[in-house]
Amino acid sequence: MNRFVCLLLLLGVSSAFANENWPQFRGPRGDGESSSRNLPVKWSEDSNVTWKTPIHGRGWCSPVIWGNQVWLTTATPDGKELSGICVDKESGKVLFDKKLFHVEEPQFAHKFNSYASPSPVIEEGFVYLTFGSPGTACIDTRTFETVWTRRDLECDHWRGSGSSPILFKDLLIMHFDGADVQYVVALNKKTGKTVWKTKRSVEWDDIEPDGSIKGDGDLRKAYATPQIIWVNKTPVLVSIAAKATYGYDAGTGKEIWRVEEKTSHSGSTRPVVDKDRIYLSTGFPRGQLWALPRDLKGTITAENAVWTEKRGVPKKPSMILVGGTLYMVDDGGIGTCRDAATGEEIWKERIGGNFSASPVYGEGRIYFCNEAGETSVVEASREFKVLSVNKLEDGFMASPAISGSSLFLRSTTHLYRIDSK
Repeated sequence: MNRFVCLLLLLGVSSAFANENWPQFRGPRGDGESSSRNLPVKWSEDSNVTWKTPIHGRGWCSPVIWGNQVWLTTATPDGKELSGICVDKESGKVLFDKKLFHVEEPQFAHKFNSYASPSPVIEEGFVYLTFGSPGTACIDTRTFETVWTRRDLECDHWRGSGSSPILFKDLLIMHFDGADVQYVVALNKKTGKTVWKTKRSVEWDDIEPDGSIKGDGDLRKAYATPQIIWVNKTPVLVSIAAKATYGYDAGTGKEIWRVEEKTSHSGSTRPVVDKDRIYLSTGFPRGQLWALPRDLKGTITAENAVWTEKRGVPKKPSMILVGGTLYMVDDGGIGTCRDAATGEEIWKERIGGNFSASPVYGEGRIYFCNEAGETSVVEASREFKVLSVNKLEDGFMASPAISGSSLFLRSTTHLYRIDSK
């Protein structure tokens, strides 16, 4: 067998393996995109459900998948018991269900949030589960033993935590943007020890003379998950916070740039990127969509953006970027397609329902899951076309996952595996 054939076989195996894993919030690259084939288009409670597993408690985290394991977290509604769960991907059988942390006096969490909203991140042999300041744990996925925990990362989450962790080389990177403190921290993924910790540098204008915070803690809050891009051989952590979006050196935590927008807070989306630009939504109360150049430096404002937009911008659901086109749905169910290079609106249509979950993309289709349990499958094209609307019993707060040719949907009560049959 010649070298060329061997290389093709190796690439094929590598690609197939990559299609099986959904290791973090929004998938392999953190952008909601999958290269899987033969994904389902139509389903219901009575059709194309391979298995349906009840999940106790209340949690909005998205499932993550590695090999034959599906991991997620959950919590009791009062936030006192915080648990990790592992489900067998083929059968739906629960393999691991363990309380990881007990919290005697939980922080307040808004009824719209849960005490288990950050999604885990997983790699070969280990999964990392966090609930924000109440606790973070590393679990060996072969033995189900706890490798390390951290309970000393303090933060007043104000309305509950939401930002998911990511992995970069030997680092586990997390956001802590609360009413009291705002920082990014990188832990050694093998030991849990702090490698670097960087305080947000934006200047606050809500401090009383006595040092107390004036007004609403929401104005300092954010729920966003960071994204890593490479700029001139430097790994840049693109990090949405309150009143600003930051770029940090992912290896050291050093701030490289900051884009200020002093009216924004509670950003919840994960940025998407292409070879030229970074695309992000700034958050509440009136979200702005920014297209930023990748090679930023220093402290700047949105005036330095390639383009900005204020209409139809999602505050919670992240965007999909495919083929030079941005697809999004705002919290109230209005879907928009824009040209990524110019920001020009291509179409705007009502998809229907209210949305918190981020859409996913596969095989030329976008899957939008709403809070009523409906998934609208829309063709990813410059012409709006709904291929199907599929209803399950309970609503979606968690974003979907894709593994192989299967969709994994976490409703407010169950975890589903959906297949074409």
